[in-house]
Parts: sequence; C-alpha cells; structure tokens
Amino acid sequence: MNLSQHTTQDFLLNNWMLGEKVNFDIFLALRQRLDRIQVSSPKLAHRLCQLIPAQCPFERDITVFGRKFHIPPMCKLNPLYEEVVALRFRALCFLADECGEDVTPYC
Repeated sequence: MNLSQHTTQDFLLNNWMLGEKVNFDIFLALRQRLDRIQVSSPKLAHRLCQLIPAQCPFERDITVFGRKFHIPPMCKLNPLYEEVVALRFRALCFLADECGEDVTPYC
C-alpha cells in the first residue's frame, strides 16, 4: 500500500462512513407506553389475562396425506411481542401477589 495515494481527507471520509449507524425505532413510543402501564386493579388484570393469550395461537401442526407440517409461531414477528407478554406477566403477578388469586386458569 502506497501511503502517498491516501490523503487525510480520504481517511476522514472513510471513517465517517464507517461510524455508528443511527437506528430509528418506529415503535419506540408504543413500546414505552406499554411498559408504563401499571396493573392496579383486579378488573384490569383479569381483562389483560383474558385478552392476551398464554401462547401463540397461530402455532399449529397440520397433518395432510399422512405428513405432518409444523407452522411456526408468528407472534415473534410482532414488533411489540415482548412488551405485550411482559404486560400479561405483570397482570398475572398482580393477581397472584396482590389479590391472592389462583392464576392457573390463565396458564
């Protein structure tokens, strides 16, 4: 490599291009809003546990002509999946810890 071919300006431009990329998260505000939801009433906790399924309802095993096909869970493609599951978990914990209720019907 011949150093005379490379100038300081080329070096700075190349390093600037290789710098950190800015990640824009379009769902950040919605994620933060879901994380801020406080489960403070048994009615809300029951409603959340009823509305949010314990496991992905789309995962299936289908048998066609004696061959078994597995359809993977599509819930993981949901960009808010982790926050929704965490909200359901907070609701279950509220019912079990604060209200002393049995949460096995929701599991």
